[in-house]
Amino acid sequence: MGIFSSIKEKLFGKAEEEKPVETITADAVKPATADVSATPTISNEAVVATTESQPVAATPSQPVDVAAILDAAVAKNGQKLDWRRSIVDLMKALGMDASLQERKELADELGFTGDKNDSASMNIWLHKALLKALADNGGKVPADLLD
Repeated sequence: MGIFSSIKEKLFGKAEEEKPVETITADAVKPATADVSATPTISNEAVVATTESQPVAATPSQPVDVAAILDAAVAKNGQKLDWRRSIVDLMKALGMDASLQERKELADELGFTGDKNDSASMNIWLHKALLKALADNGGKVPADLLD
């Protein structure tokens, strides 16, 4: 799994954890009332056992609010992190390794073509590219951060 995938999973996974999960219960399964004596059948117990053990997650109907999740992650972290301006702080807020090597790998994943030894320029590009990629993949990112 790549670094972008890990970031996306941390952000989008947190949004999914907040959503309720619907489970099909025995009450939702109704026995057949038609005459099916000529065809093989499965007992209601088998149907109920199968449906009760497999929760059905609700499909998200709205984009994931990236800013709200990152703000909450910063508050939980306890450090003074400025994820809105710093790729390092954004990664730290998510509990990720923000080392130069990790950022270089993320830059490769997102298509950075500049000089990776110029970490300041790479970090600025990387922050914008990451937020744009999150927005392109279903994240709701404040418009002022996508400029």
